[in-house]
Amino acid sequence: MLMSRRTTLAAGLALPAAAIPFAAHATVAPGTQAPDFTLPDQDGTARSLSALRGRTVVIQWENFECPFVRKHYTSSNMQNLQREAAAKGITWISMASSPEGEQGHVTGARARELTASRQAAPAFVLLDHRSVAARAYGATVTPQIIVIDAQGIIRYNGAIDSIRSTRVEDVARAETWAKDAMIAVSEGRAPARASTPPYGCAIKYIDA
Repeated sequence: MLMSRRTTLAAGLALPAAAIPFAAHATVAPGTQAPDFTLPDQDGTARSLSALRGRTVVIQWENFECPFVRKHYTSSNMQNLQREAAAKGITWISMASSPEGEQGHVTGARARELTASRQAAPAFVLLDHRSVAARAYGATVTPQIIVIDAQGIIRYNGAIDSIRSTRVEDVARAETWAKDAMIAVSEGRAPARASTPPYGCAIKYIDA
């Protein structure tokens, strides 16, 4: 009988050799069609990417326990980005891809609690417990960002900003790569950078 295995992928983090997978899923490239998915949100409602066609979409890989993610919430940068997205008619998805038993795993109730306590403002949190979206997009770290245009084409894949650290004070002086891409795409322009190296906490997911 074939057994499922959990694979750890990382970018921007040093891992011991034994932790580096012998094979990694390909990362989707800007200019290609965004893979569709249907996943439950924090309230149990099924959400499909294809239902959002006609809108700019941001997918932000989420791990509430990750210090790289935490710095953007502590500084209110993440909340501000989410609110700016909403004001511009952009759908912001927080994607929780940690399987049960791994850091960052959340139930719907826990996702609602954390969203409220951090005053976060995503359109919804999606529960990707079987790694469907993580595998389809080759997501490696939290908070990796994907920006998708109204035609369903990926226009940005990479880091939230330019400083690979967990220090809150670095947020204000970093180049705002994901924000710039989000705004450009929503206005029908090509982002100055379509791809940047993502940094953060490695996503652990169940391989098919």
